[in-house]
Amino acid sequence: MALTREEREAFLAEPHVAALSVHAGADRAPLSVPIWYQYAPGGEVWIMTGAESRKNRLIQAAGRFTLLVDRVTPTVRYVSVEGPVVDTTPSTAERLREMSARYLPADKVDAYVTAAEAGHGEQVVLRMRPEHWVSSDLGSL
Repeated sequence: MALTREEREAFLAEPHVAALSVHAGADRAPLSVPIWYQYAPGGEVWIMTGAESRKNRLIQAAGRFTLLVDRVTPTVRYVSVEGPVVDTTPSTAERLREMSARYLPADKVDAYVTAAEAGHGEQVVLRMRPEHWVSSDLGSL
């Protein structure tokens, strides 16, 4: 039921909304939030978030995070990937446009980018090197 390396990387490369989890301290459960991400097989995962966000502060403190993506059709399948943050840089308009185009219809990208640039504040791009994978496909049960 576990996916091959090629299968799990191809699945992660699809535009799923991920659940991001990061350690939130000894007296808290991990922070888990939905997030857009970008990934190409064999590469690093990258996300964007607010430079001053709780999510960014927790990721910087932990030095790593986990993404979980799943689906229920045509088969139940998931991939979880965890690893260290290897780079944090200020985001750019080009990165915002790339991420938006991955998830939104082409005719909605410009409006979203304009709204995000006006309302989201300073953003950063965090790159994670996949280190630990967990995956499964339950087949056509």
